[in-house]
Amino acid sequence: MSLKKFNTVLTAAFILFILWFGTDFILSPETTAPGFGLPSWPSGDGGGFLVTKGIRDVVLALVLGILLVTGHRRALAWVLLVEAFAAYGDMANVLAHHGSVTTALAVHGLTATLMVANGLLMMRETRGVGHAMALRGPAPSSRPALED
Repeated sequence: MSLKKFNTVLTAAFILFILWFGTDFILSPETTAPGFGLPSWPSGDGGGFLVTKGIRDVVLALVLGILLVTGHRRALAWVLLVEAFAAYGDMANVLAHHGSVTTALAVHGLTATLMVANGLLMMRETRGVGHAMALRGPAPSSRPALED
């Protein structure tokens, strides 16, 4: 399997996983929340924060999906690297609130680390693209030059 195909499959798996998890948080936060790793359900009307987390996840997945479908692989690599911070942040949140260490590391930490690996592999796949663009210079403009 080529590196490009491997990266595409792994990225698609991330997109589907994040989309599924986010949608679950939106549609049924009370059943999804215990799998997040925090020790207790939010008090009062805290369920709205879980829906917010779900919306965040759906948006993260859609950004990755748009970049994958449009073929912007170098930008996709950068976004994978940046979005990994969300998963590392979730891991830190679970650990800081005395949640499940196993879930924090095995779900959030592993997801984040795999996203970083996927992003770095995609950077490797596209490394010549950025260099070639820099050597070539800016793209010629399709607009006519303005006369003085």
